[in-house]
Amino acid sequence: MFGTKRRRLQREAFEQPFPEHWRPILSSNWPLWNSLTDEARERLEELTKVFVAERRWESARGFELTEPMKVLIAAQACLLILELDEDYFRHVSVIIVHPTTVVLQGPRASDISGMVSDGPQPILGQATDRGPVVLAWDAVAFDARHPARGQNVVFHEFAHKLDMLDGTVDGTPPMPDEATRQRWVKVCTREFKSVGDDGWDPVLRDYAATNPGEFFAVATEVFFTRPEALRDAKVDLYEVLANFYRQDPSSTATPG
Repeated sequence: MFGTKRRRLQREAFEQPFPEHWRPILSSNWPLWNSLTDEARERLEELTKVFVAERRWESARGFELTEPMKVLIAAQACLLILELDEDYFRHVSVIIVHPTTVVLQGPRASDISGMVSDGPQPILGQATDRGPVVLAWDAVAFDARHPARGQNVVFHEFAHKLDMLDGTVDGTPPMPDEATRQRWVKVCTREFKSVGDDGWDPVLRDYAATNPGEFFAVATEVFFTRPEALRDAKVDLYEVLANFYRQDPSSTATPG
């Protein structure tokens, strides 16, 4: 029966305590874990253990995918939905982990203009609508340990998954009402154009200017890794992201 297996896995995971040996994995490999409140960590633990149990995990190119790797990926992904509903990741069923950079081959749309590229393209991650999330492990581990860089491939790809919930990658995830959506569009459109026009931004890397979908993913990375910098440089953008994620990461100190 549809949904039966997922519900069973959820129930079984909820019934099990969070594995004690997972906490030092997160504490030593992901500084942001240590900046969370006790309440937030408890909630994140619940989400993480269900996420690990529910998804199908695959490794590529003979790579050995270990439990600590799954835990680190899952916890970072679940931080995005800490105050949202678990159903926001309903289309995330498979995570494929490569040891390092993945090189895409073949024709593909290169940006929002629809221009097609067929040259090799190295990537650190990829998310497809109703498809798998692909991640390069070395990038995952490095980004987790160094949040002050403002980059995080897990946040980036799972932000794409949130954006894809309505079937359109347009930089606008589901909003609770039209007024909130219009505010989001107004602020993000202005900031997106600013990145593209100026060619330089104090907090958002150049890739944010690729298209609105990449803008949202890059902004999400910075929102969770350098929240104070984003808040100080772009108060309106920080506000709409905080309203969407229902979190205020700038309210706690973020270790470097």
